[in-house]
Amino acid sequence: MQVRFGVLGPVDAWDAAGAPIDLKGPKHRAVLARLLVGRGRVVPVDRLVDDLWEEPSPGAVGSVRTFVAALRRALEPQRAPREPARLLVTEGPGYALRVAPDAVDAWRFENEVAAASTAPPHEALERLDRALGWWRGPAFAGIDDEPWTRVERSRLEQLRLNAIEQRAEARLTVGRASDVVPDLDAHVAEHPWREEAWRLLALALYRAGRQGDALAVLRRARSLLLEQLGVDPSPRLRRLETDILRQADRVGDGLGSPGPQRVWAETAAAFDRTVASGSGSRLESTVGLLRSLAVTGASGLEAAREQRIAAIAAAEQLGDPDLTARVIGGYDVPAIWTRSDDPAQATRIVAAAERALAALRPGSSEATRARLLATIAVESRGTRAARGPQAAQEAERIARRLGDPALLAFALNGVFMQTFHRAGLAPERDQIGAELVALSARHGLGTFEILGHLVRLQARSALADFATADQHATAADRLAERHDRPLVGVFTQWYRALRLAATEPSPQAAETAYRNGAAQLATAGMPGVERGLLPLALLCLRVSHGEPVRFDGDIDWGPYAPWARPLVLLGRDRPAEAGAALRQTPAPPRDLLFEALWCLTARAAIALDDRPAMERARSELTPAANELAGAGSGMLTVGPVAGHLDDLDAALSRSR
Repeated sequence: MQVRFGVLGPVDAWDAAGAPIDLKGPKHRAVLARLLVGRGRVVPVDRLVDDLWEEPSPGAVGSVRTFVAALRRALEPQRAPREPARLLVTEGPGYALRVAPDAVDAWRFENEVAAASTAPPHEALERLDRALGWWRGPAFAGIDDEPWTRVERSRLEQLRLNAIEQRAEARLTVGRASDVVPDLDAHVAEHPWREEAWRLLALALYRAGRQGDALAVLRRARSLLLEQLGVDPSPRLRRLETDILRQADRVGDGLGSPGPQRVWAETAAAFDRTVASGSGSRLESTVGLLRSLAVTGASGLEAAREQRIAAIAAAEQLGDPDLTARVIGGYDVPAIWTRSDDPAQATRIVAAAERALAALRPGSSEATRARLLATIAVESRGTRAARGPQAAQEAERIARRLGDPALLAFALNGVFMQTFHRAGLAPERDQIGAELVALSARHGLGTFEILGHLVRLQARSALADFATADQHATAADRLAERHDRPLVGVFTQWYRALRLAATEPSPQAAETAYRNGAAQLATAGMPGVERGLLPLALLCLRVSHGEPVRFDGDIDWGPYAPWARPLVLLGRDRPAEAGAALRQTPAPPRDLLFEALWCLTARAAIALDDRPAMERARSELTPAANELAGAGSGMLTVGPVAGHLDDLDAALSRSR
C-alpha cells in the first residue's frame, strides 16, 4: 500500500500502514501542499520561494531545499542515503510529487463525484456518501491564505457544495425525502445564494407531504435573491413553484407522481420484448434517446457524448451503410460553441460520416446525405479544414431544395459553425440566427429556436447592440424553461457577465459575475466551453479596463495559453521571455474567440514593439473594426476592436 496524502482538511500524510507521518513544521506542510496543487507537474524552486514568502530572504532557496530533504526522509524513511527519491523527485528546475491518482484524498473525491454523476441512484448515493466522508475540515486548513491556496480551496469547496446537492438529489430519487430536509435546511442557511439547494429543499419538503413549507421556502429564496442580489429566481426555481401550486405531474422536476415512471417502464419493457436485441431499429431508437439526453443537463450530455460514438461503431459493425448514415446523421443536437468538448471524438465522427457518405448506395435518401454533411460541418468546427465549409454549403443546398424545415435547421447550424474564416462576420451570423428563429418558430422546432436566439445574442453583442441581445437572452431563457433545457442558462448567465464587462466602468461587478458563471459552468459537462474560459475572461476584463495583468499561482489557461502567456509574462516583468512567447504564438483558431485572441496578441506586440506581430494583428482585425472584440462569443470581451486598431496604428507609426 502506498503513502497517502490529505488536503481535505489539514495537510497530512499517512504511511502504508495508515499511521500519520510527521511532516515537521508549517513550512514543510506548505511545501508539500504546493507540490500537491501542482498535480504531478514540476514546480520550479523560484516559484516555491515566491509562493511561500511575501518577501523572501536571501537564504529562501536553501530553506526550500532543507524542507524538501526533510520531507523526503519523512515520506520514504527506508530509502538508502544515495538512492534516488521515488515520491518527491527533483526534475529540471524544481520538484514534483509522483503519486498515484488515488493517493490524494482531493483527487479521489473528484473522481468519485464524477463517477456518481453517471451511476444509478443507489450506487451514486454510496459514492457521494463515501466521497463527502473524506472531508476533515476546510481544504488546506492551516496553510496561509496565499493566491495558490485560495484558488484551489475555492475550486474544491465548489465541488463539495455541488456534491452535497448531488447527494440530496440522489436521496430524493431513492425516496428518502424526509432524510434530506434537515441537511438541506442547514446547507441553505450556510449558503443562501445557491439556488439549486433551495430547489432541492423545496422539492424534498413537497415529497415529504409539506406543501406549505415547500412554498414558503421558495418564497424565502425569491425574497433573498431579489432583495440582496437584485436578480429573479432561475427558471427551474420558478417552474418548481408553479408545479407545486398546480400539483403537476412533471418528469423534469419529478414532484413524485408515479405516472410518467410507470409509462416509461411499461413502454421500455414492451420495446425490450418486441424489438430484437441486435437489430438496427434499436440503434436508431438509441440515437433518439441520446438526442434527448444531450440537452437535459451535465450528466446527460456526458453520457450522450460517450454512447454516441459507441452507437456509430455498432452501426458500422452491422454493415448496412444506410443504417450507419441514419445513426450518424440522426444526432442533430444543436451546437452553439465553436470548440468541441472532445476533439478526438469529433475527428472520429467526421471520419465515420465520410465513410458513410462514400458507402451510400445509389438512390439513397438525399435527406440522409444532407444530415451526414451537416454532421461533418458541425463536428469540423474550430478547425481550418476546407471540408467543413464545403459540407455546410452542400447540406444547406440539399435542405433548401427538399423543403425540410428540421433538416434546414440542422444544416444552418453547420453553416453557422463554419462562419469564422475571418474577423468581422457577426452580421452574417446574425442573419443565420434570424432565419433559425423564424424557421423554428413556424415549425415548432423548439431546440433550434433556442439556438437561433443564442446565435443572435452572440452576434448582437459583437455589434454592441445589447438592447437586442437582452431580448434574445430573455427569449432563450423562456424557451429553455418551456422545453426543459437547463444548459441554456449557462450561456445566458455568461452573457449577462459580458454585458457588465462591456458597459460598467468598474470591472468588479463583471468579475464577480464571471466567477459565478464559472461555478455553474463547472458542473455543466461542457469541457470545450469551460476549460480556461474564466482566466481568459478575467484577462480580457483587465486588458479592456487598462488594469495590470497580474495572475499569481498556477493558472489553467487551457487552450488559450499561447495567447495569454506573453501578457502574463509582461505582467511579471519578464519581457525577454514574453518576446519569445509572442514569437511562438500561433494564429488563433477560427472560432468565436478569434478577434479576442488577436487583440491579446496585439497588446503584447505593442508592449514589446514587435512590428511584424503588430502588422499581422492589424491586418486580421481590420474587418472587425465595428465590433467588440470577443463579444461575439456571448461570454467575454476585450473592448472595441477600433480602440486596439488605433493603438496599433500609433505604435506602428512610432516604430518606423
